[in-house]
Amino acid sequence: MPPNVVFIITDNQGAWTLGCYGNDDILTPNIDRLAAEGVRFARAYCVNPVCSPNRATCLTGLIPSQHGVHSWLGTEQPDAQAGPHAYCTIGEFVTLPRVLADEGYTCGMCGKWHLGDSLHPQLGFTYWFAKPRGHTHTFYDAEAIWKGEVYTEPRYYTDIIAEHAIDFLRTAQNGRPFFLYAAFNGPYGLDNDLRTGHRNRHTAYYADSDLKCFPREGVHPWLKQYRDLIGSETAIRGYASAVSGVDDAVGAIMGTLEDLGLAEDTLVVFTADQGLCAGHHGMWGMGDHSRPLHMFEETLHIPLVFRHPARMWGGAVWDTMTCNYDVFPSLLDYLGLEHRLPCDVPVAGRSFAGVLRGEPLDWGEGVTFHEYENTRTVHTRRWKYTHRHPDGPDELYDMVDDPGESHNLAGEPGRADLREELRGRLAGFFERYADPRYDLWRGGASKAGRII
Repeated sequence: MPPNVVFIITDNQGAWTLGCYGNDDILTPNIDRLAAEGVRFARAYCVNPVCSPNRATCLTGLIPSQHGVHSWLGTEQPDAQAGPHAYCTIGEFVTLPRVLADEGYTCGMCGKWHLGDSLHPQLGFTYWFAKPRGHTHTFYDAEAIWKGEVYTEPRYYTDIIAEHAIDFLRTAQNGRPFFLYAAFNGPYGLDNDLRTGHRNRHTAYYADSDLKCFPREGVHPWLKQYRDLIGSETAIRGYASAVSGVDDAVGAIMGTLEDLGLAEDTLVVFTADQGLCAGHHGMWGMGDHSRPLHMFEETLHIPLVFRHPARMWGGAVWDTMTCNYDVFPSLLDYLGLEHRLPCDVPVAGRSFAGVLRGEPLDWGEGVTFHEYENTRTVHTRRWKYTHRHPDGPDELYDMVDDPGESHNLAGEPGRADLREELRGRLAGFFERYADPRYDLWRGGASKAGRII
C-alpha cells in the first residue's frame, strides 16, 4: 500500500523560530525530533511573503502569477471565505489532495484553509474542519466550521485543530492510505492576544524570559502596521508561547501515529506558509505590512522537514536553496505519481525527491524566485535582488557579507552589471512561467484584493 501522508503547515513561522534551525530560546522539541529523524532543508523559501498564495503554491506547484492568488484572501472580495460568492480559488488546477483522492487516499483537512469557500469540503477532502476566514483575531472564542455549520469555539484553537487531526487519523483506518492536511493558524504573529498576553500552557514559562532571538531594533521607516509590537515583551513572549503551542500539536499528531502503529510508514511533512519579522530589520509582520512591500529574509525563509522512517535515513540536512513551488513535484515524484503533474501549465519547481531517497542530487547553484504584486525577487546563494515595478525602489544585498540585509547595493555604480544580470534572470523566469491572465506586471488580474 502507498505510504500515508501527513502535511503540516503553520502560519507566520520563520525557520528562525525552531531549535533545529538554531534557536536556543524557544522550546520546539517535537519539531526538532522530526528533523532529527528525517530530512531538514536548511535553505527552504516561500514564493510570497503572505499566507494564501503560499498555501495555493504548496498544493499546486504553481506560482502566484499562475494560480492567481497574489495576496491573502479577505472578506471584502467577492471570493470571500464563506460569503455568497465564495469559490475554491485553485479548483481549476491539478492539486495534491485531488490527485491523492483519485489515487484512492482518504483525505482530511483540519484548520486554516484560506483558499476560498471554507464552508464546503472540496478537492477530494471528505473530512473538513475549517476556519471560516484567514485572519486570526484571537486563539480563544474564535469561529470554526464543523459539519457545514459555523460556531464559536471557546477552547484554544491550536489544540482544536490538533484534536480534529487526531480524530481524522483514528477514523481513517479503512484499508486505504490517508492524506491529512493539518493547517494550523498558529503561531501567527498579528493577533490581538499579542497585545493582551497569549494564553496557553507555555505562558508562565516565557513570562520572565529574555528571548534574545527577537531583535530589539528601532522601527523601520517603511513599517505601516504593528509598530506598537516592536520591542513589546508581551508580544515577544506571546509569540514564543504560540510557537511552543504548535510544537505541542505536532507532538500530539506524532504520538497518535505511533499509538496507531502508523509512524513508520507515514510520510510527515512540516513547513510554514511564510515566515515573520518579529523585530528583525525593525519590522513586525510579513511583506504586506510595509510600504513598499518587503522581501526580508525572515519573512521568506521557512522550515521544511520530511520524515518517513520506512524509507528515509534520519538526521540528513540538504543545504541547497529550494522554494515551496518545488514541494508539489517532489511529493508526487516521491509517491511514484510524477505522471500526475499537469501537462497544460509549466511547473516552475523541480523535484528534490532524490534527496528524500538518499540519492545524490546536484542542483548546481540553487536559485529561488519570489513575487508579491509589484515586487519581485531573485535569490541566489550570494545575491538577493528585488525589483519593484515599474520605478523601484530596488534592493541588492550581498547575502554572504551582509546576511542581515543592512546595506543596499542597488544604487552603487559598480554594481550596475550585476544588477542588470539579476534583473534579466528575474524577467526570464516570469516570461517563462507567468500566465498572462494573472501576470500583474502585464495587466493581469488577481483573485485576491490588491495591496498595491
